[in-house]
Amino acid sequence: MPWIQQIPISEATGLLKREFDKAIRRAGRVWHIVHIMSLNPRVLKASMELYGAIMHQSSPLSRMQRELLATVVAVTNHCYY
Repeated sequence: MPWIQQIPISEATGLLKREFDKAIRRAGRVWHIVHIMSLNPRVLKASMELYGAIMHQSSPLSRMQRELLATVVAVTNHCYY
């Protein structure tokens, strides 16, 4: 697995710290998929806003259907959470 530089959670400041704090409130931790974007906090923020819109705003698909689709895509791509 390739190494990607990341800013340690304890060293985050500004926008990155705010996004890490939101992640901790939301999930109890900063997941790898969030942490990997630490060098570009604006992209991290935009990514989380897109995720929130897809998973939590109104949709013709139920939340369960959206989660199932995400799981199938992850398995197909040999990803793990």
